[in-house]
Amino acid sequence: MSKRRPQSFPWLATLGAVVAGAAVTWVVSRAAPKAQTTEISSSVVAPNLPTMEVAQAVMVTVELAFEPRVPSIAEALKDIERRSEPEDGRGRTFAVLDAYGEPTPDGKKLHLSMHVSSEKSGKGALIFKRTGEVLWQSKIIPSKTKTNTFTGKDLLILIDHGPGKVVTIDGSKGPETILDATIKEIGIPVRDFWQDGTEREMTFIYSACGCPVKVMARREGERPLRTKDTPVIFPDDPAAVALITKIMAW
Repeated sequence: MSKRRPQSFPWLATLGAVVAGAAVTWVVSRAAPKAQTTEISSSVVAPNLPTMEVAQAVMVTVELAFEPRVPSIAEALKDIERRSEPEDGRGRTFAVLDAYGEPTPDGKKLHLSMHVSSEKSGKGALIFKRTGEVLWQSKIIPSKTKTNTFTGKDLLILIDHGPGKVVTIDGSKGPETILDATIKEIGIPVRDFWQDGTEREMTFIYSACGCPVKVMARREGERPLRTKDTPVIFPDDPAAVALITKIMAW
């Protein structure tokens, strides 16, 4: 049984005001997003298909049985098929932004949560390949309040600046590494802002919903290292992952 919880992020309005009028994003060289199955069989469509608007997010939480062992989150995602049926017949209708979880106490199942962002009108579904179980499905309709401006080219990166505060890492000049970039609000290099040996929360925004994807990292010399393997970030957007991996030296 899956649980779906809509999410909204009103703090992004404040963030938008901070970066308005300034190109601070990192450019993602994405020719096309990761391919999805572009047809949803009528056999997996619920009679009363739930709806969600474009540029919204939902958290899909499931418990999946694997034999003979419970896999890692990254491995498990390979067993979950993304199916899209876009109204215009092109591209995909949604993306999985991040995923995390752990084995159940009995060690027989994987408790998995996936953060799903809707991108365009049509239908979308997540299918467990091993059993054909429908983990999530929805009819995606145009937003009544938002205009989807997501192009797949802009990655926004933030870093914490104390409890409840974030600052923007400016990628507009194409720095080679995250430490070579500049903190927009303060005007100093990240290398001077982020002290060696300290841990900080980093936020990546690369989605139609504008949802934050967060990881913890510790600076070790000339590179920041993740302190946890999860969440698995942007599994449906390898170009974004490639850029993050390059600038973070992961």
